[in-house]
Amino acid sequence: MVKEKIQKAKKPKYNTLQNVGWMVKIAWKNGKRVLLFCVLTAILEVLFNLVQLYIAPEVLARVEQKTPLWELLTTIGVFTAALFIVHGFKEYIRQNTLFPRVDVRSAVIAKIAWKCNVTSYPNTLDANFVKLREKAHMTCEGNSQATEHIWQTITMLLKNVGGLIVYLTILSRIDFLLLLVVIATCVAGFFVSRYTNNWRYAHRDEEENYFQKKYYLRTKSESVELAKDIRIFGLQNWLNELLDQIHNLYLDFTLRCERVEVLADITESVLTMARNGIAYVYLINMALNEGLSVSEFLLYFTAVTTFTTWVMGIMQEMSTLHKESLDISCVREFLEYPEPFKFEEGKEIPAADGYELKLENVSYRYPGADKDTIHGLTLTVHPGERLAIVGLNGAGKTTLVKLLCGLLDPTEGLVLLNGKDVRGFNRRSYYDLFSAVFQEFSVLDVTVAEEIAQTTEGIDYDKIADCVEKAGLTTTIEKLPKGMQTHVGREVYLDGVLFSGGQTQRLMLARALYKDGPILLLDEPTAALDPIAENDIYMKYSEMTQGKTSMFISHRLASTRFCDRIIFVADGGVKEEGTHESLLALGGEYANLFEVQSRYYQEGKEF
Repeated sequence: MVKEKIQKAKKPKYNTLQNVGWMVKIAWKNGKRVLLFCVLTAILEVLFNLVQLYIAPEVLARVEQKTPLWELLTTIGVFTAALFIVHGFKEYIRQNTLFPRVDVRSAVIAKIAWKCNVTSYPNTLDANFVKLREKAHMTCEGNSQATEHIWQTITMLLKNVGGLIVYLTILSRIDFLLLLVVIATCVAGFFVSRYTNNWRYAHRDEEENYFQKKYYLRTKSESVELAKDIRIFGLQNWLNELLDQIHNLYLDFTLRCERVEVLADITESVLTMARNGIAYVYLINMALNEGLSVSEFLLYFTAVTTFTTWVMGIMQEMSTLHKESLDISCVREFLEYPEPFKFEEGKEIPAADGYELKLENVSYRYPGADKDTIHGLTLTVHPGERLAIVGLNGAGKTTLVKLLCGLLDPTEGLVLLNGKDVRGFNRRSYYDLFSAVFQEFSVLDVTVAEEIAQTTEGIDYDKIADCVEKAGLTTTIEKLPKGMQTHVGREVYLDGVLFSGGQTQRLMLARALYKDGPILLLDEPTAALDPIAENDIYMKYSEMTQGKTSMFISHRLASTRFCDRIIFVADGGVKEEGTHESLLALGGEYANLFEVQSRYYQEGKEF
């Protein structure tokens, strides 16, 4: 496995202030308590620190003044009570701030999920979109990630800023030059830390690449669907070797990260030693030459040390906030990724008695490909027509289907609906015209009824029963423990049922029938069925699609003989066109392939 060269990351689209503002808007809408808790916690932290700062000098001053014991004990008691009360409020807020923070992060996750679900289909094929999607997911993976941890960072930043302001007032007697030295060394440390964060950001694609490969191999190793293949074909060692390779590459990346971080830590340690040394020399000189009392010396000594902590805290939290801002910027860039299709801004499709689809000199080339999958194709699908699109695997049938149903726009040429360019329509309204079953499909872990209806509300069970009957699944579902209420799959529900490939395809057919769109599109819907079962399904479709525009895509030519018209696709274009009988009489590629397939079926083989 070859390690990819990773290019330097581009400058993020949004700065830190813009990203904090974006998160504040989300919090204001989904968890206002987060903002209140940030401010209150910061105030309580500064107050708690102030009480700690004054308790020892005040007690020492009382001792120096030889105050009565009861007064000394009272002073200690007041400070102790103050610490106890402030700490109690802090803990109460800490215990109640977790869920509001999770709510805000969940709101961001919901935005990412929505973008994934509604984005234009071509984006799912775009490598840049996929990379941004993975980065966005990583930013929301846990409590320590930017979309939740940012509130802790903001709280600590407010605390340090507040403490700095208060302590500047306390240290007004101190030479301001000393404070400038402290601030300067802290700023230098900040830029060292910032360099480290920028280095990690610049290599984020590399880290994500390793993460994605590890995740892929791990999930495939644990997949229920692949369990049989792994054991029968002895893939365990191979998968382990691949995981070891990725692990070693990731380990090498981690070591490079650590080298950068160690160098930064050494630099920050040197700056800290210089800063503290200068501060200590100055304070000792004040104690010796300016007559500071012991209690005053203790107060200023502690205050200067804590002042350094406030300044360093501001720098560190700014650095952390900058890093988290970079992560949040990735989320925003993903959410704002350009959409090639029109949705709400597109025109609504006018109602019509029928819909004619037309492709005019259409070509399509997949991103990164050096050859058109579809080239110069012209085709008209008439209202109410049953059209079969047939050809060998790889001929471009599925791509043609995606162009017809609006999942893809042509690289060249036009797709027209009743004479209008489909790019001008609201694409979701255009999708509503189609009931489809594709070669590649996914099954959600929901009940059978919900899987078919694709909703949890307003399910028409009579309609579902009719669709199940037409798809040939009635007997199968009647045998299930809970019938229509049985869960499909076992990723979520342990009592779920695992359908065979053929049963799953019938389930998808029932789903398409339930939607009842004016245009039915079936892309190899019976590939997992044997030829006899497939023919039975298609004969049922022949009966129930009378008068409805239907498109059937298959590489088995015998199954689509009932269609009004058949087009034979090869090399990205229509090679032959006609009825089953006319194409056989033509004696061309369709006839030759039909003869070969017929012979294989007779011998009990699949072509």
